[in-house]
Amino acid sequence: MKSIGEVAARFGLPTHVLRHWETQGLLTPARAGVRRRYTDADLHRVAAIMIAKEAGFGLAGIRDMLTARPAAARHELMSRHRDALLARIARAEAALAMLDGGLECPHDDIMTCPHFRGRLADRLG
Repeated sequence: MKSIGEVAARFGLPTHVLRHWETQGLLTPARAGVRRRYTDADLHRVAAIMIAKEAGFGLAGIRDMLTARPAAARHELMSRHRDALLARIARAEAALAMLDGGLECPHDDIMTCPHFRGRLADRLG
């Protein structure tokens, strides 16, 4: 069992973030008196929350995803989140391609550069 300070340090988080996640129903650490005690299961949950947050999910969506029952309901919810994430990834890849086109451009005016303009073709239709 780990203390809140140990968990926070392990994940590079301020302790108030873990407390906030607890108030949002994302974490339910055991208690030893007034102290929070985190199990390995709690550490896995923190890792899952962080990955989901880094992917752009909000706390309510993460909570719903981690607590949905039965499995069919969770799968449906995760499928929707997956579709949204794939759409965000596609938008990010398009932006990355545009930036790569700009980096290939030797022109002073990027908007006249064929490399850059070529990366905009999909958006132009």
